[in-house]
Amino acid sequence: MRGRTLVEIKRYLLGPYFRALHSMPVDRIGRKDVAGRVLSIERESGAVTASRARTALQSLFVWAMQNGLAESNPFVGTVAPKEAKPRERVLDDAELAAIWRAAGDDDFGRIVRLLIVTGQRRTEVGGLAWPEIKPLDRGVWVIPSSRTKNGRQHSLPLSALALNVIRAVPERVGRPYLFGDRGAGFTGWSNGKRLLGERLGDTVADWHLHDIRRSVATRMCDLGIAPHVVEELLNHHSGHRGGIAGVYNRSRYEREVKAAVALWADHIRALIEGGERKVVVLPQQSA
Repeated sequence: MRGRTLVEIKRYLLGPYFRALHSMPVDRIGRKDVAGRVLSIERESGAVTASRARTALQSLFVWAMQNGLAESNPFVGTVAPKEAKPRERVLDDAELAAIWRAAGDDDFGRIVRLLIVTGQRRTEVGGLAWPEIKPLDRGVWVIPSSRTKNGRQHSLPLSALALNVIRAVPERVGRPYLFGDRGAGFTGWSNGKRLLGERLGDTVADWHLHDIRRSVATRMCDLGIAPHVVEELLNHHSGHRGGIAGVYNRSRYEREVKAAVALWADHIRALIEGGERKVVVLPQQSA
């Protein structure tokens, strides 16, 4: 189990979600107990949290049965919370530029700008540590496997625009993380998003932080960057990496990813400065 997964499992099992069950013998917990708790979690924290909490505890009971610690799984026959459909929101160029300009010169603002210019996940940017990017002159961000969703180390070239954002972050003695004041990285997501939303007003409506990653992927393809290069840049292994193709094709497309990073950064620079792009994508030659 990867470190991030373990943290999430512990949060659901040992936190307040199932605290009412912590003092009960495992063989006394019944369908009514677990169904009632999941319903309460859904009312208090939403369907997504309830579904993930349910999955964590249900997995525990499966493990307990396999090891002879429980005779039955109380979740059998219970109804799973209905999660909302996956979001499809894609921010257009004007909205990305507005978000960039409204982002403040604080931790959250710099994180948002790095999300836009790198396309990486929120947790990866929020937990960014100096050893992952030093020396800065190298211009590469190495995200360790323990911090990626797919458990695969990811090396990402950093554009000059991304490095400018990073260089504005003051280093603090004894703290390896760029963002946040305690813990393993940034934690003030809700408050930061609320303040940014107030500055944006009606300029950008109905958007989430994760919409930025989807928007980066979409707009990169719109600019002519090949989908398999976009997937490699985002460290998203499905699509061209799925099935047998992923077994045999181990290329990291380093040159193509570096060119894509430069093209995207130039596109963002042109948006926020109101100028023209200087980097263009060349048409691919057929073999």
